[in-house]
Amino acid sequence: MSEQPNIVLVMADQHRADMLGCAGDPVIKTPHIDQLAREGVRFERAYCQGPLCMPARASVLTERFVRDHGVFENSSQVADGTPTFLHRIRDAGYHTAEIGKMHLWPHGQRQVHSTAAMRELMVAYGFDEPIETVGKLASRAHDTPYTEYLRERGLLEVYRGFIARTKLSGNRAGTPAWQADPCPLSIEDYADAWHGRRAADWIASYAGRAPFFLWVGFPGPHNPWDAPREAVEQYRDAEIPMPRSLERPAVPAAGPFNLFLNAFLAHSDSATMTDAAILALRRAYYANISVIDAGLGAIIAALTRAKMLDNTWIIYTSDHGEMMGEHRMLMKMVFYEPSVRVPMIVRPPGAAAARVVRERVQLMDLSATIRDIAGGRAIEGSGANSLLPVIRDGAAPAAIPALASENYGFAMFLADRYKLVVFEDTLEPGQLFDEIEDPAEDRNLCGDPAYAKIVDTMLEEHVRPFFKSAPVRPHPPLVARLAARARG
Repeated sequence: MSEQPNIVLVMADQHRADMLGCAGDPVIKTPHIDQLAREGVRFERAYCQGPLCMPARASVLTERFVRDHGVFENSSQVADGTPTFLHRIRDAGYHTAEIGKMHLWPHGQRQVHSTAAMRELMVAYGFDEPIETVGKLASRAHDTPYTEYLRERGLLEVYRGFIARTKLSGNRAGTPAWQADPCPLSIEDYADAWHGRRAADWIASYAGRAPFFLWVGFPGPHNPWDAPREAVEQYRDAEIPMPRSLERPAVPAAGPFNLFLNAFLAHSDSATMTDAAILALRRAYYANISVIDAGLGAIIAALTRAKMLDNTWIIYTSDHGEMMGEHRMLMKMVFYEPSVRVPMIVRPPGAAAARVVRERVQLMDLSATIRDIAGGRAIEGSGANSLLPVIRDGAAPAAIPALASENYGFAMFLADRYKLVVFEDTLEPGQLFDEIEDPAEDRNLCGDPAYAKIVDTMLEEHVRPFFKSAPVRPHPPLVARLAARARG
């Protein structure tokens, strides 16, 4: 085995930061993720650069803010020729592979019937060996190694028929967004279980001389809330915690935040989301996370059997969080803490003393960290900071004056105790929260004269300097399209 360590990045889709045993959740069963935390560093306040799949993942790929790479919705992709952290670690001698959902190209918006057709793009992004799948919703239209498995088992049409009931947005026919019917598949055949086995098999069969970087993308616990019945059963008698706040956000009478929040509330089917519905979907969400945790256990076991564990970094994270009934909302896209915070745990080779880092860090810092571990060259213009000194030497993370996260043409700036959300085109403030006095983010302080100076200071010190470089926009943002539609 090479002296250079292997690196395994495990990225779930839509796993919020606080629903882990090691993060203090009293109900969730995540023994393998908790094991990583006992043998490594858990970053308690890690934030994604965009609370939506493609913006967040494009920032991880490129080490750039959404403002700079331009993937601000799930409808464009990183421009050809953009340097990625994969290029740098491949140049440093690594074999780069991926298994699972990467979501680095738009799903469902082009005539791509098989992920194999996108192999050239994934190689251009820096993967030597792409074994790509898609999320549960996109599996209706795309053939992947996972759908091939289901086809061979005679289960594909059953699965696609079940998934086809799911509503893709608040104004389309289908089951409500909060529906939590169990998937008709067994745990063995369920998407996340298959991905864990496939990654474990890849590790067991790896015979290359080069050190490897393996990015494993689990499709869950992203909606639909469809964990198999056997998985949900383990939480049957559990006292499922309710959200911290059930208060819906105050929607302005007009303007971009009116359009954005109303669209999101419709997307969540908030008006019909009862307490019973919230409990059922949270139970299913817990069950899905436990299936992913078992898949991580299979990966760790494969590394152990192959005698690679002592020479492998293991990282667990997610692309963004999940509202999961907070403020009677679901999914992501908004800038509340459950949506923008992600789990981030790094276990070095041979393990280390458990440590929790409470300073704020960025999700894309993982890319710089991986590049640093591999000995790869820096990326010019990177907005990421390597966390290797934090993990290896106990140093404090690089200070971030204001943490930024963006999607749909809106941006969040988190500085000290205040969180400000603005519309990027006009820098119009839409939300201001005091994270100390109001951790549930119930009270929007925008428009309160007592906080006008806070807003002005944040605009002057953080927002305007950030947007000195205009955001890259391949097309108009959602609110512009909604406004045009309203005008007829």
